[in-house]
Amino acid sequence: MALAAVIGPGLLAGLSDDDPAGITTYSVVGTDYGYRLSWVLLLATFVLILFHSLAVRMGVVTGQGVIGLVRDRHGPRVGALTLLVLVVANLGTTCAELAGVAAGFELFGVDRRVSVPLAAVAVSLLVLRGAFHRVEHVLMGLAAAFVCYIVAGLEAGPDWGLAAHGLVTPSMPMTQHAAVLVSATVGTTLAPWGLSFIQSYAVDKRLTPADLRYERIDVVLGSVLTGVIGLFVIVTCAATLHVRGTSIESAADAASALEPLAGGQARLLFAVGLVGAAVLAAAILPLSTAYSVCEFTGHEGALDDGMRRAPVFYGTYLVVMGLAAGLVLLPGVSLIPVLVLTQVLNVVLLLPLMIIMCGLGRDPDVMAEHVITASWWPVHVAAILLVALCVGALGLLSVPVP
Repeated sequence: MALAAVIGPGLLAGLSDDDPAGITTYSVVGTDYGYRLSWVLLLATFVLILFHSLAVRMGVVTGQGVIGLVRDRHGPRVGALTLLVLVVANLGTTCAELAGVAAGFELFGVDRRVSVPLAAVAVSLLVLRGAFHRVEHVLMGLAAAFVCYIVAGLEAGPDWGLAAHGLVTPSMPMTQHAAVLVSATVGTTLAPWGLSFIQSYAVDKRLTPADLRYERIDVVLGSVLTGVIGLFVIVTCAATLHVRGTSIESAADAASALEPLAGGQARLLFAVGLVGAAVLAAAILPLSTAYSVCEFTGHEGALDDGMRRAPVFYGTYLVVMGLAAGLVLLPGVSLIPVLVLTQVLNVVLLLPLMIIMCGLGRDPDVMAEHVITASWWPVHVAAILLVALCVGALGLLSVPVP
């Protein structure tokens, strides 16, 4: 019963990382390199567990989200700059999620002028009119759509021996394209907005330090499921599209290409998974932004507060959702520049955010007895160095993240 009461932040924050951008990245990894780069996903999943655990612990111990802590410990200028970059990146990523909604529904013949407004209104009404636990239950229900990717992977009949070998045997093609995909896999698995969301959501859920041992299970479960779903996307594309030499640019392309190779069932499962992933992430991205804005400005910001008590919280949510839907529906406007800029901002924000979080996590004035211990500190440093290596590779290569 205690575990059931605290479960949610880890599962939702982890699974929402498997958004359309993430599914696209995993699809391209499997299509272009087969099982060879699966080990990167395993490594990224471990880093996800590490930093989601830190974020939850910080939220529970301090009662603040990451933006509020940054403002208090590093001053309003640093806090404002961090918030600005996060808001811009989150807006662009919300556009990507709604573009995923459009792409997923177009596979069923539904025009984006219908699917995008309906999805935006539906998730907005859920947040505006629902109590915390009701919203959480609906979001958890949406997360169940990810089972489709597991079923699709089983339907594709992958070579599990090769899949296991790729998972535990590091192998790296010495090409620019492979380096960018490795960086994209790490970046999309450990998204900065996910770190911000899970910390704020743990505060909103009113978890206490006594809940931490159960919340660790929630974080590990959510992170592992995220990695498992990503792996099944990779093996589905590796077993079908890679062996046929097919080329794709998006998860929607992968769904369409699967039909002649693995049958309409695989295409349907991939399409349903894409829609579920997009709607879940589209609901959570504006929430992450609304939490951050309220933390910085000191306004009330919780799902149980209601519009009258928390107008800034709900107003921010509606503005982000409305702007994102409007951008996706603009006629004749390509979203590619927006999406590329979003990826760059996410990568740029992730590294300093991890460094700031580790600094706060080692500060006994902030974390009391829940500080990062001496034995775990080198592990956190190694994770930061991994992300720094990816950011450096992207900067040197000057190639957009796919």
